[in-house]
Amino acid sequence: MPLLADYAITPDVFDINSYTSEEVCGLHLREISEVMRSEGLVRDLRSGEWRGLFADGGRSWHRWGKELVGKLAKQGRLVGFRPALTSAPADDQGWCAEALATHTDEHPLMGGVIATKSVKEEYAKEPLVFPVDRLSGAKWWAPRDSSVRLARTLSDYQKHLNLILRCSNSILFIDPHLDPARQGYRDFGVLLARSGGRSPAPKIEIHRVCYEGSGPDRRFPMKDDDSYFERRFHDELEGSLRAAGLQAEVFVWDDFHDRYLISNLIGILLPNGFDTTTNPNAITTWARLRRKDRDDIQLEFEPNSMRHHLYKRFFIP
Repeated sequence: MPLLADYAITPDVFDINSYTSEEVCGLHLREISEVMRSEGLVRDLRSGEWRGLFADGGRSWHRWGKELVGKLAKQGRLVGFRPALTSAPADDQGWCAEALATHTDEHPLMGGVIATKSVKEEYAKEPLVFPVDRLSGAKWWAPRDSSVRLARTLSDYQKHLNLILRCSNSILFIDPHLDPARQGYRDFGVLLARSGGRSPAPKIEIHRVCYEGSGPDRRFPMKDDDSYFERRFHDELEGSLRAAGLQAEVFVWDDFHDRYLISNLIGILLPNGFDTTTNPNAITTWARLRRKDRDDIQLEFEPNSMRHHLYKRFFIP
């Protein structure tokens, strides 16, 4: 399982009349809510028509379901998808068909379609569709791992970060030795570009330290050349950022050690940072952070946090 997955949900999952009681409906919605608000996204099908259903009083929507949709929208966890079928859905089965039609090679569902028993009966042989009362049996739902092992290659990084880069409103790349002019970070511009091509563009920050090397080999190039890092980042990243319609702000700090990716959707601990290699046997482990820890790390790297001394900040381009 990926550290962040996207799902589609048929409307009847939110309808009290789909269950034996309002209480049973609420229990299932609570289970969904806990996952979606920390490690999931929901496809807002047909350019927001799906979300618009819950403003209609024609069905017995559970209040927790309506609250969940509102919270997901506020957190940026509703991802708009243009209509995939020519005709608008006429019923819950139609919304399931619309959801499956958005599952393409370009934008595959990293999770699946959450439905009710009656909708699942219409798609009995479709493994992507699972009833809400039996989600534990879906391979794409459980177990939801909190860590993942992957190769330190660009292809694996893209595979695990694509959804995050494509859907996040803000992204912090935190790596003390991140330098796009170094061989190990030459793929970083390609990774950054995965965040582009959309409007509004996400807010991107890059955080590194003011020195190079370690121990007795540590050197401070900004002592002799204040623009040392600024020039290196501009030379290596400006072209790819412009082409993707992006801008990044770079922060150069006195010192820090750990490496992270922090976004409004997820926080990930990356022990080896964002450097890549062509060696497929070089393996690393990424771990998803608790929301509390993610928020604290983001505060740590605020310019006025006082936890580190900020030497320089600049924009590219």
